[in-house]
Amino acid sequence: MRKNLTRLTQPLVRENGALRPATWDEALDRAASGFEAVRAAGNPNAFGLFSCSKATNEVNFITQKFTRVVMGTNNIDSCNRT
Repeated sequence: MRKNLTRLTQPLVRENGALRPATWDEALDRAASGFEAVRAAGNPNAFGLFSCSKATNEVNFITQKFTRVVMGTNNIDSCNRT
């Protein structure tokens, strides 16, 4: 039996504890603000990123570059054990 699933067609942001529709610009600005808040706190080890061993080399490369260069941490795991 297949459940009727609804697909998201626009980003959602949390405001006052509830999700509401947002524009892509607003959602990306909020994500960037969250990353910047972690960096500004001065503890790069508060950030970590998971990548996928089944992703392309290019995707894994840009993921590790972002984590190391932009966020300033080596906390990245590409799950190569799976």
